Amino acid sequence: MDRLSDMRLLLSAASAGSFSAAGRKVGLSPAASSAAMQRLEQSLGVKLFERTTRQLRLTEEGKLYQYYCQQAIDAITEAERQLQAGKQLVQGTVRISAPSDLGRNLLQDYLFAFSQHYPDVRFVLSLTDSHANLVLDDVDVAIRYGKLADSSMVARTLAPNRRVICVAPACDDHFGALTELRQLEQRPALVLTTSAGPMNVWQFQSGKRLESIQLDHYHETNDGEILRKWAVQGRGYACKSALDIVEDVRAGRLRIVLPEKLSAPVPLHALYHRNQHQPPRIKLLLDLLQERFAAQAAALDQLGIAL
Repeated sequence: MDRLSDMRLLLSAASAGSFSAAGRKVGLSPAASSAAMQRLEQSLGVKLFERTTRQLRLTEEGKLYQYYCQQAIDAITEAERQLQAGKQLVQGTVRISAPSDLGRNLLQDYLFAFSQHYPDVRFVLSLTDSHANLVLDDVDVAIRYGKLADSSMVARTLAPNRRVICVAPACDDHFGALTELRQLEQRPALVLTTSAGPMNVWQFQSGKRLESIQLDHYHETNDGEILRKWAVQGRGYACKSALDIVEDVRAGRLRIVLPEKLSAPVPLHALYHRNQHQPPRIKLLLDLLQERFAAQAAALDQLGIAL
């Protein structure tokens, strides 16, 4: 129980930025609060806080411990609530990280559908085209194409996926039908930029045969949705995840060209923490997402795109 009290004190101190303010909430003096945190640091063998006369902030180790302290407190709170209610309650907060294009379009609709069934679940949605650190970024579920290297996370496949070359029909008609990949060198292209730089080398796989093209003239953006909108506006050819553009293809806003040129598989995954006692809200949400994204993949198959 002393350790649990220390956890609550640490969370309060990190939130308030002050041992004094944190101590007042639980009836401790500033000196007693500071001493409690020093004892906790000694028992863990790490420094949790950087202390100055003007500021109190968590170290990197402190942020990691803060995350798991919050998980422990939340788990205890939820267990007590469920025991008192006598049933599994679908409620609480789910923090989700997702790519910008997927999040603003398909995913937000799926989250709305989930909320219709489970109105007591609150979502915190963060959109980024870079990989999230699920621990330090305080994320419950990360939706990502491909599989993250962090083996401590569980990866659940939501749907198969490959990247395809797409373009607005008017743009494609203007330049003429593509018959080979190298023709793209002379046409306008649209490229996504990540922390590693512009993704201007497009790679494709047919069986064991690999093929690539490097583009030197292109517009670039770090936002996947902007890239898709540029493509719809006819500003150039883009290499997009097929799941991102299925609705645009069905509506005739985009056209898939050189359909035999598919990237290596980049399936859509949900990554989440390895937890034997997964909250019902997480499990039910993952079930719904898998069902909805699988339906999108089936729609691509009907369009003749084999993922």
